[in-house]
Amino acid sequence: MSRVLCVGDIHEPVSRKKYLQFNKDLYEEYECDRVVFLGDIAIGDVVDWTSISFHVAHPDAPGPKDEYKLAFKKIHQWYKAFPNASICIGNHDERLIRLGEDNNIPKRFIRNFNEVWKTPKWNWDYFHIIDDVYYFHGTGNGGTYPAPNAAKKMLMSVVMGHIHSAAGIKWLASPQRRIFGMDVGCGIDDTAYAFAYGKHQIKRSIISAAVVLDGIPYHEIMPIGKDERYHDGR
Repeated sequence: MSRVLCVGDIHEPVSRKKYLQFNKDLYEEYECDRVVFLGDIAIGDVVDWTSISFHVAHPDAPGPKDEYKLAFKKIHQWYKAFPNASICIGNHDERLIRLGEDNNIPKRFIRNFNEVWKTPKWNWDYFHIIDDVYYFHGTGNGGTYPAPNAAKKMLMSVVMGHIHSAAGIKWLASPQRRIFGMDVGCGIDDTAYAFAYGKHQIKRSIISAAVVLDGIPYHEIMPIGKDERYHDGR
């Protein structure tokens, strides 16, 4: 059985200032031995790719070359901290592939994620199953309780990112089985140019991460209030 750190969507280069440190602290506190990023890098999106979005770009956003340089630097801070990790490919991570498809460029001519980001030890895939728990980004899943809804459909425990304002755990049980759905939350900076589209939304992003110990989930809110440990000003 594994002790898995679950990192929410980071959307580099616009992650929350101390989100990396928060995850490093959780890894040590829970004595984790595995790490899963939930895409949009990375349980989430890893790279934001605002500059090649299918929507109109924000005027303050950097161009593709500059965004790549900024994201590359940030991603390698994560890679240094967690050199052996499983990455769930998110919808933002896929933007390069989708642009290639739209322009009739076969996949064989597009470099893979490890080549683009120089992360040879990271395992990039659309899902990972660890201790009978299904980890994926969550593209196409929504609603008030995205992960529990996905767990119902899949008939197995699910951990996912994708919906920034969803976070927490819900359990489902039958006479013979117990499963859970856990929305990890994210590690993004809501004030960044990439999220200007949501500045008037009432529901805000939940800054959090999670761990799954021997198949049991634990959700952790990142304390970012004025007098709390991970506030930007501390």
